[in-house]
Parts: sequence; structure tokens; C-alpha cells
Amino acid sequence: MQEHIPIGADHAGYELKQILLDELRRRGIEPDDVGTHSTESTDYADYAHQVAKAVETGEAARGILMCGTGLGMSYAANRHPGVRAAVAWNPEVAALSREHNDANVLVLPARCIDPDTARAILAAWLDTPFAGGRHARRIAKIEDVT
Repeated sequence: MQEHIPIGADHAGYELKQILLDELRRRGIEPDDVGTHSTESTDYADYAHQVAKAVETGEAARGILMCGTGLGMSYAANRHPGVRAAVAWNPEVAALSREHNDANVLVLPARCIDPDTARAILAAWLDTPFAGGRHARRIAKIEDVT
């Protein structure tokens, strides 16, 4: 079955989102583009909550977000239970976010990276499995807020 991944961006991430939509399709992944659909000013949280909700409810196993720095999107997405949104600015960080933290939402800082770097980050994040083991214990502690 073809994987589907929700992807969203605010105005700062719109152009990079268009590039990554093509990259996902090239990899045989069906993106669910939740917006924005232009470079007109928008609020990042609107898109972060849509993508994070899909991951939180199990509608999607993982999602992708972009804004200028990646920070606003990650703050909003990480408010959802079970969502581990990671800002990645290079492929190594993206791979470690998956391997050690089982990140299920990738957040890209569109104003800080070029398209080739974004493609490499996406590839590292998509292709790196979660290592489990001691990292699973640590992930469980994230959810255990007492």
C-alpha cells in the first residue's frame, strides 16, 4: 500500500513545500498537501495542527512541516499527544531524529536551508528507521508527564 504523508507550510515554507511535494511523489509517496497554497501571509499553527492531528489520530504515520525557522511549526505540532516533531537543518540531524527519537513529524527551516539540502534531509528522515532499544525507553518517558 502506498504511504501517504500530510505536508504543510506557511508562506515562508510554501516554495520549499512545492519542491518536496515533487520529491515525495518521485519516491512513490502520496503527499496530502494541507496548504498553504501561496506566498500570502498565513499563520503557521493552522498547518501544524492539521498535520499533527493526522499523526496523533493515526490517520498518518508521519508528517512534514515547514516555516521560516521551523520553530513555530515544531512548537504547535508538539502540543499533540504522541507527536514528536523535530526541526532538522541537515541530514545527520534528520537521521538522528528518527534513529534515536522516532520523530514522526519532520520540520524544515525553509529560510535556513537550500532545496538540495532539504531533499537530502527528507531522504535521511524517510530512510532512517527507529533503533528502538534504550531509545524506546526514553521515548516512553516523553509521554509520561507526571
